[in-house]
Amino acid sequence: MGFKTLAALVLALPIAFAAPSKRQTPAICSTLAPVAQDLLENLFGGECGDSAHGALRLIFHDAIGISPIVGGGGADGSIITFNATELTFEANDGLDDVLADVGPFFLKHQDVITSGDFVQLAGALSLAACPGAPQVQFFAGRPPPLAASPNFLVPEPFNTTDQILERFAQVGFAPAEIIALLSSHSIAGADTVDPTIPGTPFDTTPSVYDTNIFIDVLLKGTLFPGTDDNQGEVETAVNGTLRLQSDFELARDPRTACTWQEFATNQPLMASQFAPAVFKLSLLGQNINDLTDCSELIPQPPALDDVPEFPPGQFLSDIQDSCATARFPDLPTQPGPPLDVAPIPQADSDDES
Repeated sequence: MGFKTLAALVLALPIAFAAPSKRQTPAICSTLAPVAQDLLENLFGGECGDSAHGALRLIFHDAIGISPIVGGGGADGSIITFNATELTFEANDGLDDVLADVGPFFLKHQDVITSGDFVQLAGALSLAACPGAPQVQFFAGRPPPLAASPNFLVPEPFNTTDQILERFAQVGFAPAEIIALLSSHSIAGADTVDPTIPGTPFDTTPSVYDTNIFIDVLLKGTLFPGTDDNQGEVETAVNGTLRLQSDFELARDPRTACTWQEFATNQPLMASQFAPAVFKLSLLGQNINDLTDCSELIPQPPALDDVPEFPPGQFLSDIQDSCATARFPDLPTQPGPPLDVAPIPQADSDDES
């Protein structure tokens, strides 16, 4: 199937969770159930920590490796199978530690799961212990990858907003869907943007899928958590957090600013938009008609009673309003002294934990 036809198919998919049914479990899902259990118990260990963050990042870096211009297999697992090539790409800096963490589990189960299915299964399961995260769909049946992804397909934090929007548009993602995918930065951090401070989170609560990333990035930047001359980094507002240049600019660009602001105070909306965006990403390069719905393998993450707040010492006057059609709402401020957010405890270090 040609890429343009595939893109049209993916865009036309009615991405929604089916109502629970009493269908007989497909054989491939039964085969993968022990793999899922092993990942949940022995890789993630019930924590929304570094291993979970890395597995979620791997979904994106694998799936975005497709282009109507230069080719690529998309969500095919080439990041694992052809890691000797893809780990040399600048945009994949730090993924060697992610693969060192998750790779032994793939090798353990490679007789029953392809690398493409493994990346997507691990990524979907990584959210299981993250309060507030949505339950995402997982379809199985991807064939083994045929080749490494071409280079220069993964957007970088120093890319312009125009470059990022264009790259995603090539594979069928609208600006609002990009911001939905970036809600993953609520449970993420960086190791190699500033290598002097590995494990620096992007927001104040890196183990909770909440709206803080969308609030924090709109606050006026005043400091760098480490050194101040790193490509792809701009000043942040809360000590111990790192702000990506790309997040800063997308939060203020007129094409994406209002979606960014809307997510800042609406966690259920954020979660409901993230789930279909991740599922759509998982289908890049694949034909859904050749896959089997094994979403029953993915647990429902813990619920979150989220009350959006400004960090201690921050107020509405510290927000940089960017949405032209609505002012940022006034929120309560958390009590206490200014935060100094602790680094994310590392499994084996990864660039965006």
